[in-house]
Amino acid sequence: MFSEFFQEQWPLFLAVFIITLVLVYSYFGDKIAGFKGVNTDEAVRLFNDDAFLLDVRTAGEYKEGFIGEALNISVSEIDSNMNKMPKDKETSILVYCQTGARSSKAAARLAKEGYQNVFNLNGGIAAWQTAGLPVVRKKPSKKKKKQA
Repeated sequence: MFSEFFQEQWPLFLAVFIITLVLVYSYFGDKIAGFKGVNTDEAVRLFNDDAFLLDVRTAGEYKEGFIGEALNISVSEIDSNMNKMPKDKETSILVYCQTGARSSKAAARLAKEGYQNVFNLNGGIAAWQTAGLPVVRKKPSKKKKKQA
């Protein structure tokens, strides 16, 4: 009886199986990746607790605005700039980009290097700004004219 039901309803069983896999991955995915995705509220808490901020966008994107005193290292340059990361592997590191995609790659790389408290800002700086949180914009430095 069950085998007949299964044969007739196999797409339903397949859908339940896939949904179960997605739910399991959503629960254990962060643990597998070695970092945790955080929303803006959790990111504010990390910011207030003096987490190391890492902006992995391009220099041009960074100039448009960044969070706090974030260090800007493009995601493609992470490996060659590991020496700029905190020496203490237990330091909390909040990584972000524009939308959260590039920063998840950087966060995974940091976790692979042994950093134990790596957090990725879900939605990136776009989510941060949508939440009405402030960004820093560097003012262009004006060169002083030499007085004669």
